[in-house]
This record gives sequence, C-alpha cells and structure tokens, in this order.
Amino acid sequence: MRQLPPELVERYENEGWWTRDTIGDMLARGLKAAPDIEFRVHSEVRPWSGTVGDVEVVARRLAAGLRRRGVGAGDVVAFQLPNWMEAAAVFWATSFLGATVVPIVHFYGRKELGFILREASPKVFVCAERFGYTEYHPDLCADIPIVGVVGRDFDDLLDDEPFEGVLPTDPAAPALLAFTSGTTSDPKGVVHSHRTLGFETRQLVARYPADRGTQLTGAPVGHFIGMVNAFLIPLLDNSPINLLDVWNPARAIELMESDGLVIGGGATYFITSLLDHPDFDESRHLQYMKYAGLGGSTVPAAVTRRLDSLGITVFRAYGSTEHPSITSSLVTHPADKRLFTDGCVSPGVEIRLTEDGEILSRGPDLCMGYTDPELTARMFDEDGWYHTGDIGVLDDDGFLTITDRKADFIIRGGENISALEVEEILLTLPSVAEAAVVSAPDERLGEHAAAVLRLHPGHAMPTLDEVREHFRASGVAKQKWPEELHEVTEFPRTASGKIQKFRVRGDIAASRGRE
Repeated sequence: MRQLPPELVERYENEGWWTRDTIGDMLARGLKAAPDIEFRVHSEVRPWSGTVGDVEVVARRLAAGLRRRGVGAGDVVAFQLPNWMEAAAVFWATSFLGATVVPIVHFYGRKELGFILREASPKVFVCAERFGYTEYHPDLCADIPIVGVVGRDFDDLLDDEPFEGVLPTDPAAPALLAFTSGTTSDPKGVVHSHRTLGFETRQLVARYPADRGTQLTGAPVGHFIGMVNAFLIPLLDNSPINLLDVWNPARAIELMESDGLVIGGGATYFITSLLDHPDFDESRHLQYMKYAGLGGSTVPAAVTRRLDSLGITVFRAYGSTEHPSITSSLVTHPADKRLFTDGCVSPGVEIRLTEDGEILSRGPDLCMGYTDPELTARMFDEDGWYHTGDIGVLDDDGFLTITDRKADFIIRGGENISALEVEEILLTLPSVAEAAVVSAPDERLGEHAAAVLRLHPGHAMPTLDEVREHFRASGVAKQKWPEELHEVTEFPRTASGKIQKFRVRGDIAASRGRE
C-alpha cells in the first residue's frame, strides 16, 4: 500500500477521522446494541426473514469454522453472492477474524471472476451454485483452500459453537479489496483499510437524512457501496435491513405498499425505472420516495428537474471506489446546488484542480492504493493526492460540477465498464477491423456502451443480436454488452493516429439529432 505523508496521518488521527476501531469492532458494537432489528431478503429463489442477531449467529459460526481451518488476520476471504443473507454472514465473519474481504459483483462472468481470484489469491471463496447467468466454476476455484457453495455445502463451513469477540487487528491493515472496472481491460483491485472504510461509513451515516425511512437495497452487495449500505450503515444507526436480490421495479413498488419500504437513491436508474413503470402511481407511491441521493453514474439535469418537480428532494454526490465521498450535497443546501452540481467537499476531504481541470483529491476515506503497484504509483503522488481522471469546475461557493472524464470508461447504472475490454472482445469478431466504444446517453441508466465499428473489406455489419451472442459466449457480464452499433469507414484521429473519441461521441449525438 502507498505511504501517506506523516502530517496527513497525524491530522486524520487528531481530528478523530481515523480511530483504533476495526470494522469488526464497529460491527460487534452495532450488533450488540440492537440484535432484534429486522433482516429480510426479498427473493423468489432464496427468501429469508429474521433479525440481525440471527444473522450474527450464522456469521459467528462461520467465523469459528474458518478460524479452525486457519483463517485469521492477513488472510483474504472472497465472496460472489447475490443480495442474500449469506453475503452478510461472510462479510461479518471475515471482519470478526480481521481478514480482508473481497466482494465480487454477482453478475460478473467467468472472465472477470477468474482474473479477480488470481489477483486476490483468497484463502476462502463463497459463491452461489447458480443464480441468473452466474454459476459455480469448480476449475477456477481449484487452487483455493476453502470453498463454500450456498445451496450445496456452505453449511459445512459452520461450527456448532459461535466465535466469540473480535480478533485484534491493526486498523491500518487492509479490510476490503474491491475490484472495479475502469480504464483498464481487467478490473482494478482497490485496497481500503479499516480506517478508510470505517471513516467512510461514519460520514455516510452522518450525511443521510434522519427521516429517510426503511430502505430497500437493490444495488448489488458485491459492489462497494451496496455492501456498505446494506451491511455496515444499518448497524451504526440501528435501522432494518431489506435486500432485493434482483432489481425488479414492479417488485419494489409492491414492497413500498406492503412493507412501507423506501427507495432512497443510488444510480439514476433505480429511481427512473420506478417512475417509468406502469405500476407506479404518483398519488400512492411518491410518499416512499421522499429523498433521492444520486451518484455512482452520470446524473442528467433532466432527471434532477423531473424529480424536483415531483416533490422529491434530490441531493448528489461524487466519488469512486478509490475515493468514495469526494463531494456531496445535503438536503438543506439550496435547490440549484443540489440539482445541478455534485456538491461541496466532504468532511476531511481536500480537492485541487490542475491547469487542464483534472480533479485531484485526498482525504480520510481515500483508499490505500491498488493491488498493482505500478498503477498505485501512477495514480497517487508523493503528497497523497489521487489523480481522479475526471474534469470539473468549482463555482464561487465551492460546489463542484463534473464536466468530463479523462478516463476511458462508461458508467452504466452505477457500474464501471471498461471501453478497452469491450473493444478487445469486439475485435475477436471476424468482420471487425477496428472498434471504438464510447458512452451514449441513457435515460434509465445514465449511460450505456455504444460500439462504433470499422469492418474488414467484404464483410457485412454484424447485427446487435449477433454481437450479443458473441459476448455471451465470451463469458462477459451482460451489463458490458454494447447496446447500440454504428459503422464507419474511417475514424477521426489525432496526428499520432489515436482515435478521437470525443468526436466519435459527437458524431453519434449528431446522428441522433438527424433522426
């Protein structure tokens, strides 16, 4: 992990942003304070209902079983599970043992999963036997010492007697290894310590409206923010946990009425998919959407205006897996700031803009680096500044607005998609000579991948169905498949021959305007 300047460490400790608590300590206190809080999984295939205390028993039985098998501080425990009770049990058990947890988004395909398992080298891996497009791959797990498959042999990992207490762990040690796609074709492994993850959780709790209601978590718990929102924040503010393992707007609307559950935000898709669903009735359902905290993907002004016109209080945030909460707005901020900017700097955070407008950030929730030392050296400087790759402007009141991205990726419904990865798969099609993948506006998801292809002479343009079948055979997550295709005879290029993607995006926008 990168070395922080000593003055930053001293400041974060003196301000109380970094404490001696580990994630296991935080969890143990929260579980002890309110063990009877409801925990429910809303699922067609694996529903579950009980209390957080019931889940703690499973987690501590798992911790005992893993401890007996030699798992402890410094070891890595990975899981690829939908929003199920067992995902919480694995995360909590890992934290009690002071080990490092690796959440893996449940819809990642064979290619992504194989890379993550090789990069993380877990001692333990827990997965589902089958869920949607995802299935257990025994060959990918052949070198992992301990494997548990939910629905088959997961219970064999549980001891009869629960593990007691929390193993002592250095709070500066890695607590979380989160893999995120971005500018590289393979996912990046982002390392968070107990201190950075703990601070992020505490500041999110402080920022969320106290009257937000009982939340329904539809974001994947295999994703950084989904896991924090589902399994950490509720234990700090003693709130019920309700999980939905497949995002289904119709089911979410049903749960609003039957259980009084609230959808509080996330990527714009979670909100717009509800508003656009034929079952949504403003007179009945808007009461369950008092707030919309938006972030994780592009937030179109048209969306924030629409939500505001419906009486929904919008507040936005900007961050990444590397630095989760760089800026944010509060529900008390003026409407124009909440609707049209990405907020002001979060507690303890500092930002700077370079001459070309790139945002540099540092703060107590900034990660400790990547699993790739070369990437760490490239993205962080010796003064502790993280080079985000995003371009922004600051107004006179200190509110930041993101205007562009240096980084070549698409943010679809809160998930980062590497353009390079998609391009590489497109280039394995026999007809494709050259491919450029760029972001295209999407009313539901913020953005999606648009593929622009230059073909080999004599070849016909593939259909979208043919491309989808090719990606399915490649084992890549469905979210990464191109959702529109365009053909060119030549790309706009720089003097050095590099494709000018900003012009490609502009050409797509212009073609839509002519339609």
